[in-house]
Amino acid sequence: MFLIFYAGFVFFAPNFLGHPDNYIQANPLATPPHIVPEWYFLPFYAILRSFTADALIYLPISWLMSAKLAGVLAMFGSIAVLFVLPWLDFSKVRSAKFRPLYMWFFWLFVIDCFILGLCGAKPAEEPWTWISQAATAYYFAHFLVIIPLLAKFEKTRPVPASINEPVLGGGDSTTGAATKPMEKA
Repeated sequence: MFLIFYAGFVFFAPNFLGHPDNYIQANPLATPPHIVPEWYFLPFYAILRSFTADALIYLPISWLMSAKLAGVLAMFGSIAVLFVLPWLDFSKVRSAKFRPLYMWFFWLFVIDCFILGLCGAKPAEEPWTWISQAATAYYFAHFLVIIPLLAKFEKTRPVPASINEPVLGGGDSTTGAATKPMEKA
């Protein structure tokens, strides 16, 4: 179903999610007032633009670098943190099915990514910059603070001994045979 939905956009409506300003003919004498990247770059574009001179997330490092450099580093850091995620989540249970608190924070993260995408599509003015700064702070807090703390303090549901238990309704983990006899039709 996902591939059919994806192929429908790719083959029949490739420009459906594009911004109309991206299709205006270029004028070398005038800079467009609001340029927008493609939809899949919008969250990262919002992270890039969230670092301004008056941003609370920028002020602690304002003596070290400019806001533009901090935005570029944060944008690349938002991608780099995805590569180190296996080492940040040191929970023994990896499945979200057995981690109810993790599931709530996962959906908060999905909502945060949609908010970042919305802020990336809007002009760089208030209140969108404040919203993107808060969403950027949560994006990094999710990976660098919440995930490690959940792994340490979350009480997980009991994990089945074998895949046969949830699939077949019971099973012996050594032989793989079902413990309940099968009925003949």
